[in-house]
Amino acid sequence: MIKPKLYTYRRCPFAIRSRLALYQAKIDYDAVEISLKNKSSEFLTLSPKGTVPVLVDINGIIIEESLEIMLWALSRSDPESWILNDNNLSRELIDENDLNFKKNLDKYKYSDRFPEYSKEYYRSQCEKFLNVLNEKLQSKNFLMTERLSIADIAIFPFIRQFYLVDKEWFLKSKYQALKKWLKGLIDTKMFQDIMKKN
Repeated sequence: MIKPKLYTYRRCPFAIRSRLALYQAKIDYDAVEISLKNKSSEFLTLSPKGTVPVLVDINGIIIEESLEIMLWALSRSDPESWILNDNNLSRELIDENDLNFKKNLDKYKYSDRFPEYSKEYYRSQCEKFLNVLNEKLQSKNFLMTERLSIADIAIFPFIRQFYLVDKEWFLKSKYQALKKWLKGLIDTKMFQDIMKKN
């Protein structure tokens, strides 16, 4: 049987959120792990921009953006209604993550490549978004509502990546609600399953 094919990289947050959505939708697919330092010609032919994830569906349609892969999967099966009818509030929060927080996160993670400012400065820029998320989690268990939704799944891998830059700092930080939320998602079976090495 022909299955969709996902070109992925195990630790990439964009790829992680795509795999989580495919897992939730119970879509069986063939995973192709990409070496970011040695990308295959097959992969670069499909996606000249050379970034993961890339999904090729059974009709040969290529989807090159992680959020589009998530929506593609959940449009086929969304058993716990991760897609909310919230007048694009989820999308606004995801866009803030993808467009602003991710840039600051990269500078924090690779601060030696951005010597204009200190690692602590880049972390403080990340904290603007952490404060927003922590505030949202003060009154509920998840970002948008009292249950898991696409916003949580789309943003979670990036907060995990932030945490991994300096675990000790994060665990001592003031973001109690955010730390609880992050740990809860890391401990889920779905996350453990999608992070298994092929």
